[in-house]
Amino acid sequence: MKAVFTRLDRGRLLALALWLLPVAALLPLGLLWLWQERALSWWLLAMVACSAAGYGLQYWLQRQNRELLASVATGPDPNWPKLADQAWAAVEQLAEEVKPEDWPLNDGGRWWALGQRTLEVVARCYHPAVEQPLLELTVPHTLLIIERASRDLRADVTKHIPLSHRLTIGDLIRTWRWKAFAERLLYLYRAGRFVIDPINALLGEVWGQLRGSAYGEALTEFHRWLLREYVRKVGYYAIDLYSGRLPLSDDGPTVTLTPSSQADLKQADAMKSEPLRILVLGRANAGKSSLINALFGQVTAATDVLPDTTTEWTPYRLKHDGLDAALIFDAPAYDSAGLNGKKLRQAVLEADLLLWVSAVNKPGDRDGERKALDQVRGWQKERANLHPAPLLVAVSHIDQLRPAKEWQPPYDLQNPNGPKASNIQAAVMAVATDLAVPIGDVIPVCLAEGRIYNVDDALWAALLDRQDEAGKVRFLRCLRQQKQRENWTLLRQQLTNTGRWLLKWPGKALG
Repeated sequence: MKAVFTRLDRGRLLALALWLLPVAALLPLGLLWLWQERALSWWLLAMVACSAAGYGLQYWLQRQNRELLASVATGPDPNWPKLADQAWAAVEQLAEEVKPEDWPLNDGGRWWALGQRTLEVVARCYHPAVEQPLLELTVPHTLLIIERASRDLRADVTKHIPLSHRLTIGDLIRTWRWKAFAERLLYLYRAGRFVIDPINALLGEVWGQLRGSAYGEALTEFHRWLLREYVRKVGYYAIDLYSGRLPLSDDGPTVTLTPSSQADLKQADAMKSEPLRILVLGRANAGKSSLINALFGQVTAATDVLPDTTTEWTPYRLKHDGLDAALIFDAPAYDSAGLNGKKLRQAVLEADLLLWVSAVNKPGDRDGERKALDQVRGWQKERANLHPAPLLVAVSHIDQLRPAKEWQPPYDLQNPNGPKASNIQAAVMAVATDLAVPIGDVIPVCLAEGRIYNVDDALWAALLDRQDEAGKVRFLRCLRQQKQRENWTLLRQQLTNTGRWLLKWPGKALG
């Protein structure tokens, strides 16, 4: 500071002081005039009121900015599988723990370390037994996560932070760098004010401190939001990766036709988008084919009193108002002697919705059904990174319940009136208990010719109600297929490029 004044000509400084003296004298002379006119107290009161109003407005604007930043916070994706909830909770905890003083804006290495720490938090949830779970990530996927997170953060800052397209990182750094020098100059100014006008200087100090703290809090709030959003963005795409939703290509995830559905559609009408895959399962003679007939309102699947009528995985295109494109599969009975368990497992894992048919007149088969359903649930749990397909149970042959000769639908199962309705209600509760299925997912139906009941209303309503959940399963299934195709494509390209390089290498080595 001393060196700056020594470089200036003293004559010019004196001239500058003479120019400023009349202006500087206005303040004490004005206060003297106010005192003589006995208006000094009113002026002080007006100054306090205006300062308070300005501070209140500044506080309100700061709160508005805080609410604006909170409104653009990144949240979890509803299409994520259940395992992602734990990982996202860990990401949110890390985001809340970061402090601006620990992660300065001008230290790129610290920001890279914060991104790495976020990746480790997510990787630990998916690889708890691995000592260094971060090493399970591939290099392209690691770079892709940082790239996508930075891209989204740039869009949020540009869209929601005023003048962010003009404010540079250098501006923020220089603000902190020159802060100490500016404070020294401010101290000189404050000392001068106390000499000239002690009352006004005292009030100015009070409100200046308030304004200074508000400005500092606003800058800190923006820094904290930037850190939290960076952690959330990196965590979001890391969970996307482990959930099978992050392809390396620039193409976004789409619900396009999978190879298996393309093959199935050769037996049904052509579709442009990936259909919901509904798999009908159950024991022989439970009424699977009859149920499909009832859903279509016409005979579309073979039915017979003999067991094992359905011997192939037959797809049918299912159409209904409010239903997306759907394929329904009439699977062979799970207890068929020639059934391939591996194929059944694959069909279950590729299904977006499971429809189990249980015959109410064969309670002795219920133990076998429960074991088969538990096996299906076990297959779904093996793939924790996917949504399990929702399950509906259709209880067939309810017309055969006692009294067998009575059949006068509709029956009110909420408030049963009569032995038939009471027995149907009891049968639904028994099936729900025996198969460990929520009672709301058990639909009693009659599939006998001329007695179709509870299909067009209750069963269809249940199918449509679970369409959104089944759509999430379809989305993840299509992404898994997309990643598999991408992996093979990248491997083929890498091998091709490696082969070309090897062919050219002898010439380069000799040259």
